[in-house]
Amino acid sequence: MIWVGGVALAVWLVLVLARDGFWLTRERDSLGLPPAPTVWPSVVAVVPARDEAEVIARSIGSLIAQNYPGDFRVVLVDDNSSDGTAAIARAAGEAATKSSPSPSGEGLGRADRLTILTGAPLAPGWTGKLWAVHQGIAAAGAPDYLWLTDADIAHAPDTLTSLITRAVGDDRVLVTLMARLRCESLAERALIPAFVWFFAMLYPFAAVNRAGGIGGAAGGCMLARRDALEAAGGIAAVRSALIDDCAFGALMKRQGRVWLGLTDRSVSIRRYDTWASVGAMISRSAYAQLRYSPVLLAGTLVGLALIYLIPVLLTLFAEGYARGLGLAAWVLMTIAFQPMLRFYRRSPLWGVALPAIALFYAAQTFASAWAHWRGHGGMWKGRAQAAIGA
Repeated sequence: MIWVGGVALAVWLVLVLARDGFWLTRERDSLGLPPAPTVWPSVVAVVPARDEAEVIARSIGSLIAQNYPGDFRVVLVDDNSSDGTAAIARAAGEAATKSSPSPSGEGLGRADRLTILTGAPLAPGWTGKLWAVHQGIAAAGAPDYLWLTDADIAHAPDTLTSLITRAVGDDRVLVTLMARLRCESLAERALIPAFVWFFAMLYPFAAVNRAGGIGGAAGGCMLARRDALEAAGGIAAVRSALIDDCAFGALMKRQGRVWLGLTDRSVSIRRYDTWASVGAMISRSAYAQLRYSPVLLAGTLVGLALIYLIPVLLTLFAEGYARGLGLAAWVLMTIAFQPMLRFYRRSPLWGVALPAIALFYAAQTFASAWAHWRGHGGMWKGRAQAAIGA
């Protein structure tokens, strides 16, 4: 058993010391912001929305209330909602217009910010979200930048100003923020920090942000330079991607520099009150991350058992060097989880529970594959979309 413990510890040493410091949470939008531009470019926000009555008012209200000094508009694409999403958004836009002064203090410009489109039926070969985004971009005209943001994200009033400052000042074709996810219910407290942590392990922010590194993005908040997106082939270039944000990030990185970071300015307001709802979020795209490969699925499940479960088993049931190696691996993963727990203001004791959390994610990864094999993969708002990407 010593060699098994040695392998597990070696993997954790590599992850902690040679994976671009993914666990340190150093890339934040509040740090290293360049000087503000002298001329503020034009921006259009594109918001795809399907049955988002619960969250759309706060989301749209936060966009209308942006204190951005330049020309800014919002295009909401109502993707065949059945719950009155468009009407709620329209009312929220009117309310935000009345309650928020314009950046100039003259009360001008807010009333014309919001345009609501009724989405066309889903086109073959597209995922629902990207088809709605495509229509929104077509209606946006020719702004300098496109702000692609989800209907369940609420933004602080200075979010767009911060995004543009970094995009222009650092010459980035894409600036994307990992919105702070809701972390209030027991299921959210147990699982959400790990969701972001695992994402950062797969797509280390430092690697995304440096030239020549991997491409990645967080789909809730992406500011893209329009001419770079057009040069890359437009949103149609990733139209079938289930994990559309990372596909989009890789697409844009071929056009120039990208920046990805954590933020408190943009927050997710979607509720995941139950273990099942968090599990559904995970399983929707987990098998797509493995490129729908049974071989990669098997390797992933074995790998997760090796680096998360084996250290616990060795610590509890082995003796001598094997126990020491298992304990060292468990301690190392607990330490590596602490910065993300601090970011989400959660107890450090959740770090001790990381092996159990990882097993939940492993189960949802298998559930994702099972749903795909049954023809229900990528289920979102009544659409099974994973088969598109298979």
